Amino acid sequence: MKLMCAGMTDVGCARDHNEDDFYLSEGDEALCIVADGMGGHRSGEVASAMAIRAIVDYYRETIPQDAEEYGESVVNGEELDLNQYRLREALQVANREVFEASEVEEAFDGMGTTIVSGYFTEDGVYMAHIGDSRAYRYRDGKLEQLTPDHSLANEYVRMGILAEEDIEFFPYKNVITRACGLADEVEVDARFLEFEPGDVYLFCSDGLTDMVPDARIAEMIAEEDDLGSLCEKLVDQANANGGNDNITVILAKVADS
Repeated sequence: MKLMCAGMTDVGCARDHNEDDFYLSEGDEALCIVADGMGGHRSGEVASAMAIRAIVDYYRETIPQDAEEYGESVVNGEELDLNQYRLREALQVANREVFEASEVEEAFDGMGTTIVSGYFTEDGVYMAHIGDSRAYRYRDGKLEQLTPDHSLANEYVRMGILAEEDIEFFPYKNVITRACGLADEVEVDARFLEFEPGDVYLFCSDGLTDMVPDARIAEMIAEEDDLGSLCEKLVDQANANGGNDNITVILAKVADS
């Protein structure tokens, strides 16, 4: 498996500082993370950076020597293989570190962050997320959202109170129901997907998706092969449409050969 990656973050047009952060690595790790921080006194940028550092450190410190010795683990009745367990646990470690920092330091009180992450292996990609930062897959000309938002709007849609086409006009659409660091425990959503050559995976904060419709994102992916240029064009499009928030984009493409 050969994976090509690119990423960037931008403050946007309306904010005076950037509370987003991201990490990506190719090669043996093949790990992509986007975090969108929140909190007063610029503690959002502390939360996003802290969470990413905790996840990366966890991966570096827990390189498995023998997967057979590990076996399988059960979480909420679900059997997890080694990679599923590691990604979920990495996000739990990040949650505890951010929460503990917010409890100790008054300036960090109430800080938190969304997280969306992908870990690529030879077999496919493991994904885990908390909050409303998203992962998408572009395949055969179609863009599919892979991570359901942990948001009030999405909960209302699930309960039949709100129609999907009305989310854009819902006054509380950016209220999230789950975040990293707001409590000592958090539920992490995770899944595994087999990939195909040519797949493009997009990890992003809502600064992109609130500004650029999915249909336009799909068009832009189809039009541009260079991932670095595509990152810049997606950010530019979000800013051209208003840039109301920080914008962070990671793109990962599975090589055709």
